[in-house]
Amino acid sequence: MKKYFLSALLTLIIQPLVFAQTSSILWFDTPAEKWEEGLPVGNGRLGAMVMGIPGQEHLQLNEDSLWPGGYGDWGLAEGNRADLDQIRAYLLAGENTKSDSLLVAKFSRKGVTRSHQTMGDLWFNFDWIEYKNYKRSLNLKTATVLTQFTSEGFEITQEVIASEPDDALIVRFKTNHPKGFNGSIGMSRPEDNGFATAKTEVLNDHQLKMSGMITQRGGQVDSKPVEILNGVKFSTILYVQNQSGEVSSADSVLNISGAQEFMVKLVSQTSFYSEDFEENAARQMETIQLKSWGELLVAHERDFASFYDRVDLQLAGDAPDSIPTGRRIARVQEGAVDLHLEKMLFDYGRYLLISSSRAGTNPANLQGLWNKHIAAPWNADYHVNINLQMNYWPADVTNLGELNQPLFEFIDGLIENGKNAARENFSMNGSMVPHTTDLWQVAFLRAATAYWGGWIGAGGWIARHYWDHFLFSQDKNFLEERAFPALEAVSAFYSDWLVEYPEDGTLVSSPSTSPENQFINAKGEKVATTMGAAMDQQIIADVFNNYLKAAEILGKNSPLQEKIKSQLANLRPGVQLAEDGRILEWDQPYEENEPGHRHMSHLYAFHPGDAITKSQTPEAFAAVRKTLEYRLAHGGAGTGWSRAWLINFSARLHDGEMAHEHIQKLIAKSLYPNLFDAHPPFQIDGNFGYTAGVAEMLVQSHEDGMIRLLPALPKAWKNGSVKGMKARGDFTIDMIWADGKLTRCKIFAEKSRKTVVYYDGSEMELDLEAGHSFEIEL
Repeated sequence: MKKYFLSALLTLIIQPLVFAQTSSILWFDTPAEKWEEGLPVGNGRLGAMVMGIPGQEHLQLNEDSLWPGGYGDWGLAEGNRADLDQIRAYLLAGENTKSDSLLVAKFSRKGVTRSHQTMGDLWFNFDWIEYKNYKRSLNLKTATVLTQFTSEGFEITQEVIASEPDDALIVRFKTNHPKGFNGSIGMSRPEDNGFATAKTEVLNDHQLKMSGMITQRGGQVDSKPVEILNGVKFSTILYVQNQSGEVSSADSVLNISGAQEFMVKLVSQTSFYSEDFEENAARQMETIQLKSWGELLVAHERDFASFYDRVDLQLAGDAPDSIPTGRRIARVQEGAVDLHLEKMLFDYGRYLLISSSRAGTNPANLQGLWNKHIAAPWNADYHVNINLQMNYWPADVTNLGELNQPLFEFIDGLIENGKNAARENFSMNGSMVPHTTDLWQVAFLRAATAYWGGWIGAGGWIARHYWDHFLFSQDKNFLEERAFPALEAVSAFYSDWLVEYPEDGTLVSSPSTSPENQFINAKGEKVATTMGAAMDQQIIADVFNNYLKAAEILGKNSPLQEKIKSQLANLRPGVQLAEDGRILEWDQPYEENEPGHRHMSHLYAFHPGDAITKSQTPEAFAAVRKTLEYRLAHGGAGTGWSRAWLINFSARLHDGEMAHEHIQKLIAKSLYPNLFDAHPPFQIDGNFGYTAGVAEMLVQSHEDGMIRLLPALPKAWKNGSVKGMKARGDFTIDMIWADGKLTRCKIFAEKSRKTVVYYDGSEMELDLEAGHSFEIEL
């Protein structure tokens, strides 16, 4: 590479970079007919889907801790070290089918139904005779859902926010119709297998209360039916504050008569967060009861903007508000390129993370926060074989590092429980983290098949998130107090888990699977377990290396570190090339049962890992492309989150055209009208993965000591700008580009750091003091 960063054109500048700002607003000219057309609001813990139906409005309500069961309800699986030894003996004998069966029989709780659940529904029934000039919208910048229409020539508006400062859902209704709003307001919750799950009662002429306990009468564990009759309790209070007209009560509803403006304020507290949840809900309502809409809105917008405004991406394209969002998607399905939709979808991922993951809440689950079910798809739980990780891929790079905290709090608890599994099931040290868990941080494997749930690599993968957060933040207190204990616990388990591979004596994971995939063994059997599948080997190498790096930074020494150094030197490589140049998914070039499988697990070392890079491992880097081409040629990336992963892969390949092709396909094939990711059904990880992928296209910092600017800029993004992006080393980056070329750039150092900046084949060394920036114009 050239040693100097386009030195002939380099000019130092002192004037600030100025960015033309275009807002992101989802909007529709028809009411929502399906849940997937509703618009989400959330304050991290409390949320709603707003349907925007004139006269028959419906808000589906959510709270992130509404789960059946409790800590310790179900114990670990029954397996022990003797069972593990037998599984390993079967693998040595080539009896993969027996290994699969025994793994499930002894170490899995098999099929489990215990789901995150809806809080219920808020209903508004008003007697509007007809409506015209309809529009509903979600302003991502202000986090406000607005519904507007006219009836009999008069204007009606409805605004909805989920306020974090006031910990409440707020709905404001306004009209200039002389008769005002006339109708009723009620709350309800779906039944659980025919049984009532909540009670709604009138507290006074202005207040309703809905309370209940979460159950799962259609639950299961060990693939057997089980009624779960205990769970989190909740208390939800609704208050109507009217500016005009009258409010009265009847049965379990409130009636509105002649009100031209009124607010509905809703709070909810649960027993998961406090034993005094009922009193807390009442106190919270008292706190906000007399606050005006202006007070509530200003606090909400100020809070939300403190996160959302940190990053701004602009792509020159269609006028932002000229086309309804649903039509924008349809145009892409017809072959159009819509740059504003691409920018808006990037912003939407940030919006959803801010709205579903705040300090003190639970982490975003498979549906983030928004779930209409009593028994959700895949329980709306926490899948740790990519989905939970993908939810948090955009956090650090888009300057939302604090939003990782719910994830780390949750995984800290899971790792503690995983220590019991490591000790009791396997007679090993450290922590065994399962591929799926739920609110109660259970550490047993689950799934009735080995290929789906018999995987032990989750701990190493989630441990990378701790390490990456340190790399972005350079926070040594975090490294000492949170990251290092997690890395050590996970590494200790893998250190005990490894066995010798019979062919060469190297160390491998056994039993080992590649998440949710199978291969054909020598007997022609479709099987899952082997010794040393690629992803396990790559993950173990990754967590070992990161653990040793963390120990060196912190000046720690221990016998475990010495043991892991020795094991790392003898670890069987997780990146091995087949004769056709592809990376092997398992330990041998077995026949693939599903060549176009949606998981691309054997590329972990490339992304989100950093062991395969263009600068350090060019042969493996080239093999990644061949591996992806083969997968895609056989129908890969059929789901939204898988397509989002491909955007990230393409960005890491520095192939902007490939990345943009997958952006087009994700929009055309994997979005619901409200821009939710369609697995199908809805999974939020594809939204977060998309935002992370766009970030990777603009800034990369996974290679040690370097930052790449615009490494995968597609031709379609000819002109644009971005501000506030983060790079590892705690750098903040602003850029403007025109005609596909970088024109201005600012790199700000939060801490004193050195780095090498790469752009378009040239490089520049930077040595910045904390609080200083370097600005260039090309």
